[in-house]
Amino acid sequence: MTSLFAILVSMRPRQWTKNLVVFAGLIFSLNFRDGALVLRSAEAFVIFCLLSGVIYLVNDIADAAKDRLHPTKRNRPLASGKLPKSTAVAAAVVIASAALFAAARIGPEFLSVAIAFCILNLVYSFGLKRLVLLDVMSISLSFVLRAIAGVEALRGLDPAISISPWLLICTLFLSLFLAFCKRRHELLTLEDAANHRESLQEYSPVLLDQLVSITAGGSVLAYAIYTIWPDTVEKFGTTNLVYTVPLVLIGVMRYLYLVYNKQKGGNPSDLLLHERFLLVAVLAWIALVIAILGGNRL
Repeated sequence: MTSLFAILVSMRPRQWTKNLVVFAGLIFSLNFRDGALVLRSAEAFVIFCLLSGVIYLVNDIADAAKDRLHPTKRNRPLASGKLPKSTAVAAAVVIASAALFAAARIGPEFLSVAIAFCILNLVYSFGLKRLVLLDVMSISLSFVLRAIAGVEALRGLDPAISISPWLLICTLFLSLFLAFCKRRHELLTLEDAANHRESLQEYSPVLLDQLVSITAGGSVLAYAIYTIWPDTVEKFGTTNLVYTVPLVLIGVMRYLYLVYNKQKGGNPSDLLLHERFLLVAVLAWIALVIAILGGNRL
């Protein structure tokens, strides 16, 4: 394995689907037909893919010793010794610098969010990930920052673009839901869960079941309120977004089915890419949102 390929593997490109949240501002501002704004969102997406890749690289540097005890993570380049620590550190510095330079070219507000994203995730990597509840909350806040960054990237071209607080709340609840499902899967499937993730010793299956239920319901409810919120109706000139709620609901219920009946949920990105039902539900939701918002604009 060459060092370049090992660096790419450590940056976990399969996890970059999480950065699709950056496109929320584009879709919900009805600008998905504007070439310049689409290109700007794509630039923001690439930047956050690079930054999140750097965070994964830093995580692997910090967790190399613990990863060697994990049945699958021990095969990661840093844990297995295929990627030297010094090379990984140098790559992280160079890639992060390039990404932040590109962020600065988009605008100071976008750069500020990108820096906040990096700081939050570094604090997570070296401290918050060991603290019960705060570990999951910090992960969820990183998704909220992605959504905000997507809007700030577009505001440089169109200052009128904004995002509803209810959509941000929905993003928070949904990311909390996925993270708690992941913690539950780790707690129940890993032989020595506490050695894999220190905060897991403070969780219990009962607590995680309750947290999963709260956040699952909260994510659906927050999205439903967003679709009928007066500001949303006034902005888009339609109440038809409410018809997308059943797709969100069935997607969440399907995920719960996979977590509780199929013992999945350890890797949300893999589920999204490989679980056909979920993938169809997400694509159907995107298509319906575009059809409703785009059709209303005509």
